[in-house]
Amino acid sequence: MQTLIELYDERPLENVLGVDVFRPNRVVYVCPDGTDEKRVQRQLREYFRHRGFDPTIRFVKANIYDTGAILNALRRTVEQESDCAMDITGGTDAVLFAAGLLSAERAIPVFTYSRKKNKFYNIRNADFAANLPCELRLSVEDSFRMAGGSMRTGRVDNGILSRYLDTFEPFFRLYLKYRKDWTHIVTYLQRASQTAPEAPIPLEVEAPYVVKGERASRISAPEEALRDLEALGFLRDLKIVTGERVSFTFRDHQIRTWLRDVGSVLELYVYKECLDSGLLDDVRTSAVVDWEDNRREDAVSNELDVMCTRGVIPVFISCKTCDVKTEALNELAVLRDRFGGQMAKAAIVTAERGRTVMRNRAAELNIRVIDLSDLQAGRMGKRIRELMRE
Repeated sequence: MQTLIELYDERPLENVLGVDVFRPNRVVYVCPDGTDEKRVQRQLREYFRHRGFDPTIRFVKANIYDTGAILNALRRTVEQESDCAMDITGGTDAVLFAAGLLSAERAIPVFTYSRKKNKFYNIRNADFAANLPCELRLSVEDSFRMAGGSMRTGRVDNGILSRYLDTFEPFFRLYLKYRKDWTHIVTYLQRASQTAPEAPIPLEVEAPYVVKGERASRISAPEEALRDLEALGFLRDLKIVTGERVSFTFRDHQIRTWLRDVGSVLELYVYKECLDSGLLDDVRTSAVVDWEDNRREDAVSNELDVMCTRGVIPVFISCKTCDVKTEALNELAVLRDRFGGQMAKAAIVTAERGRTVMRNRAAELNIRVIDLSDLQAGRMGKRIRELMRE
C-alpha cells in the first residue's frame, strides 16, 4: 500500500490513526467542500513530522451529504492512485455509503478501526489489518498536535518533578490536616515573602507575625502549620517570636512557588497518583494548550491541571480546592471533545464534598467526579483505574 484514502472527520484521532499505524507514502483525505485546505494540511503535516514521518498529503473535496458526488471523487482518486487502500473509520453516513459502493466496484483493500476493541479490522481485501491491535503510545503533546494545537510549558517544569516525588504525598496529607485554613496559610506565606515586581526573589524571609490580608483583614502567622512545613523540609531555619516576628528560608525557589499557590498541592498529588497507577504512558501537570499552535502571546490557550495518555486515549483532569462551578465542568468538556474526541476521558478532582447538582451536571457531560471523601480515604488511585476501565 503506497496510498491511504482517509475519510476526513471532525474527530482528530480518526484522521491520523490509520496513517500513523500503516505509514503510507501518500495520504488522500476526502473532505467536505469549504475545508480550509491550507490550514488543515499544515496541521496534519506538523503532526506527522512530530511523529517522525512525512507523507505526501492531498485533499479531494466533495459535498459530504451527496453520495453520488462522493463516489465520483473516490473513483477519480482510485484511478490516480494504483496501489491504495481505504480507511473507513471516520466520515459521515453518506461518505461511508459511497465508500461501500466503491468497494463493491473496485477490489481495493478496505479496513476500519474499533475504538472499543482498540483494533483494526479487515472489511475487504485488507489482510494486513485483520484483527491488528493498535499499539501506538501517544504522548500528551501528540494529543494536542493531532487537533492542530500545541503544548507550552506552564507553571511547572515537568522535567524537575522527579526530584520532588517523595514529598508530594506528605505535602498533601499536610494540606488535608489544614484544609479549611489552607487559603489563610498560603496568603500568609504570600504576604510574608512579597517582593517588589522587578526585585530578585530571595529564599530568606523575615516578616511581621501579623500581616495584611484581603479587604484590610489581618492574618496571624500559622505557627503549627509553619512547623509542620519545616518538618517536611519545605522550610528551614524557622524562628517564631509569637506576636512579633517570623523568619524562615524556603528550601528552594520551586518550593517557594508551590507554597505561594493554593491549588498546587492538589495538582501535584493527583499527578503522582496518576504516575503511581502504572496505567498511563505519559503524565503532565500544568500543561498549557495553544488552540491554534500560532505561538503568539495573545493566542487562545488553556491550562490543564493534569493531562495523561494511555495508548491513544487522552485523559483530562481538572483539580479544584474549592467548590466546582458549572463553568469549570463545561470548560473541561470542551477541551476533552476538541483534543480527544469520543475516546477521551475526563475527571474533576475536588477537595470539597461533591454536591448533587454538580454531580448531575458532570454525569451529563460524562465527567467522573473524585471528591474529598475519595481523597481522605486514599481512593485516588482506585478512581483512576475505574476511569480507565469505563
